Amino acid sequence: MYTSYFGLNENPFSIAPDPLYLYMSEHHREALAHLQYGIRSDGGFVLLTGEVGAGKTTLCRSLLEQLPEGVDIAFILNPKVSVIELLETICDELSIDHPEQSSIKKLVDKLNSYLLEANARERKTLLVIDEAQNLSIDVLEQLRLLTNLETNHYKLLQIVLLGQPELMQILNRQEMRQLSQRVTARYHLGPLGLEEIGSYVQHRLKIAGCNRPLFPETLNKNLWQMTSGIPRLINLVCDRALLGAYALGYKEVDSKILRQAAHEALGNLHPPKKGKKSILTIGLACLVLLLFVAGFWIWNTQSLTAVQPLSEAGRPPGESVTSNSAQAQPVAITEKISATAVKPPHNSDDNLYQTWPQGFATTQSMESAFADLTELWGLSYQADRPDYCSSAIEYGLDCLVRKDSLDTLRRINRPAILTLYGDDGAPFYVLMSRLKHDRALFIADGKQYELNISMIASNWFGGYLLLWQRPPIQRELLKPGQVGDSVNWLAETLQKLRLYNVTGKETRLDGLLLGALKRFQLSNGLMPDGVLGPMTLIHLNTASDLPGPRLHQAETS
Repeated sequence: MYTSYFGLNENPFSIAPDPLYLYMSEHHREALAHLQYGIRSDGGFVLLTGEVGAGKTTLCRSLLEQLPEGVDIAFILNPKVSVIELLETICDELSIDHPEQSSIKKLVDKLNSYLLEANARERKTLLVIDEAQNLSIDVLEQLRLLTNLETNHYKLLQIVLLGQPELMQILNRQEMRQLSQRVTARYHLGPLGLEEIGSYVQHRLKIAGCNRPLFPETLNKNLWQMTSGIPRLINLVCDRALLGAYALGYKEVDSKILRQAAHEALGNLHPPKKGKKSILTIGLACLVLLLFVAGFWIWNTQSLTAVQPLSEAGRPPGESVTSNSAQAQPVAITEKISATAVKPPHNSDDNLYQTWPQGFATTQSMESAFADLTELWGLSYQADRPDYCSSAIEYGLDCLVRKDSLDTLRRINRPAILTLYGDDGAPFYVLMSRLKHDRALFIADGKQYELNISMIASNWFGGYLLLWQRPPIQRELLKPGQVGDSVNWLAETLQKLRLYNVTGKETRLDGLLLGALKRFQLSNGLMPDGVLGPMTLIHLNTASDLPGPRLHQAETS
């Protein structure tokens, strides 16, 4: 209805997965690179996960459009099928004739014959399954068995799984370890950041034929908060906002129209209704209020027993202070907090906080959180420094400031300051000092809180800061083909990790050493580009078990 009014050729905010409208954020570029690498490899599984509406299907369709000639594709959109139905669907997608009443063996034999024939014709076969979190365990096991169809050199069938975060939990189960080990590339696609919202909206408008801004930059933060940076939700709100502007005869969207659009499209805003309320409504409201007050009183009583104050320096009561000279180096940190880790009553996961604890540091500054972080490393933060990281550099530490998923932080295994956002959209900062399964220990405003990790899901958009110990090598990026002390250090480190064992010649970052580095990157969920950048160094740091506080300890058998 509004396209001609705004000079658009088509609807710019359709939720259809059109690759033409794909906005390549940093996360989307990394995800696409992982998919391309996985498909170029010799077979197995490629895994792409992300929240609902993050753009997984659109990204995959863009990937399929870029595939070279000689690739046969089977695309399954409805994975809620039995094993036989799955095999029949794959055969149908690849135009393989099969009888209506077939057994699993007959269908697998048909598929195997097709794959061998395709391989003889130098064609690859790719199976893409969307919404893969809905696959049953039996179907996943059958998919694993299909990857056993192979020649002496490579597998005949490659499988791409697209799914929501629940898919990662499924593959992490003990009975799924065989399949999980066959994943050659994996990536978790996160939401857009605040700084990307404006570019995303303008990108879609430009593709649709409009070069002028219809959404002022002042609306970016509101739009980000309303949608949590999820592209599909952004599309829904923006589409409804343009319709509202058209109906009112406005040339662009304002904040009032945007709020109303979010209410209509998402239902997350509820304007108060006017008019006389019935007696029944008032009675129900009073009952709800009484229940709320009673519940709050009970919860507040429990929370007082579940929180222990820290000392003024940020340590649990009774813990001694370790002094550091200006020449001190980072030392191995004992489990400073585990002895006083606050557990909810009865130590039951059901009793973990399900709402924000009262006074949970919603105004805490980065400076305060950074002081807590440096203390975990056994250092003293000097508040007079021009930035938070300069004092840590003197002790051989570096700062990493990024946006990633919680799984990335688990793999890095270092305490991190999370940037959270309150209900008013203002940022605040808390230190996550322990992380185990679905709960985490936070330090904030001189107190410790053990929370269910789902508590921060709607308030954390991936931003964090952590400290890590840089090895004694040059700071510039190390790329394939280079030589020198940094390459020698890398070779020695990979030898200690038993990933590389070549001696007696000049060490160059190529050949076996480059292959060993790429395997290490891939096994740690990194882009296997052979570049020794900060993220690769941090994972080498963690794998080498260098001193420093950890988010979690490796479980010993």
